[in-house]
Amino acid sequence: MMTEPLASRIRPLSLADFIGQEHLVGKGKPLREATEGKHLFSFILWGPPGSGKTTLARIYANALNAEFHELSAVDSGKDDIKQIVGKRGALPLGKPKVLFIDEIHRFNKAQQDFLLPYVERGDLTLIGATTENPSFEVISALLSRCRVFVLNELSEKDMEKIIARTKLKVPSEARGWLIQMAAGDARQAITTLEAAQNLYGKISVETLKETIQSKHLRYDKKGEEHYNTISAFIKSMRASQPDAALYYLARMVDSGEDPLFIARRMVIFASEDIGLAQPTALVVANEVFRACETVGYPECAINLAHGVAYLAQSKKDRSSNDAYLAAMEDVKTHGNLPIPMKVRNAPTKLMKELGYQKGYKLYDKESYLPEKLNKRKYLKGRE
Repeated sequence: MMTEPLASRIRPLSLADFIGQEHLVGKGKPLREATEGKHLFSFILWGPPGSGKTTLARIYANALNAEFHELSAVDSGKDDIKQIVGKRGALPLGKPKVLFIDEIHRFNKAQQDFLLPYVERGDLTLIGATTENPSFEVISALLSRCRVFVLNELSEKDMEKIIARTKLKVPSEARGWLIQMAAGDARQAITTLEAAQNLYGKISVETLKETIQSKHLRYDKKGEEHYNTISAFIKSMRASQPDAALYYLARMVDSGEDPLFIARRMVIFASEDIGLAQPTALVVANEVFRACETVGYPECAINLAHGVAYLAQSKKDRSSNDAYLAAMEDVKTHGNLPIPMKVRNAPTKLMKELGYQKGYKLYDKESYLPEKLNKRKYLKGRE
């Protein structure tokens, strides 16, 4: 006979027992008002793993005395939704139907389109849970019919309260180690504690380490954490903070990020942010990219670190990039303005007779820009 997991056994049944997310469930906050006021509407819970999304969905549905259905987008589809909704028609006179879809970002566009009319008609109230930015992962039509609530990573104090709720004997050293390892993921912390207790009969740093084997950083190569980390990486180099840049590099390497993706961004950075201040930066960045191609992990991490330290400490100059963007703005504004005749190519006799290339001379001081733009100065600092 299977025993219910500890995480399920200690799951809060009401907001009175819920830990964390005070900005949503504290006194006067939106989810508390919605739950206590029994306001029926669809919403999406966006937050990191183990932050309480499923628990909040169940508490809300229970408070509304709703008919609660739960699906995981990983292994569910249209037929499951049809079965839950049943016959089409007006909103049931009895209990409202609440459909909770975990990992809703894994539903493709067609599946989300299929779900949309049921939500529009009120056949069901949707609660979606996602670790990814719903702006990118949920179709706009469905997103516009839902409120979005953002959950935060649980604090260390929150995690301590949750660990205490397990009633397991956890020494302070082990508790501190587990809180750091779980990185705000309550479910992972509880599951690890339960497994260590069952496997070894006691909980210590050593048994926790044996249970989990290795710490895996939360990092989805296609998700928001991916973009957050590379953004922090680039901004750290731009701010000439090599320590921060190397830290974010280490996070990406540890999580198995493609080294060519990292190196490619470094090549772009060398021209975009360093540019004319230190032209050799592009040479270094290209060589790092080449090293990643030929060497690969794990050794190419050393090449990446070399390049990051160099780029972060280089002087910065965005003038060439800014000049290009200004020129592009004129292209988009004015379209293909006529090119001055003297700088046009003249490969044939007829073209020469028509004035192509007439008046061209080496090292000309007159502007070669189209006449409408001949006073433009894109590259700042020029005479």
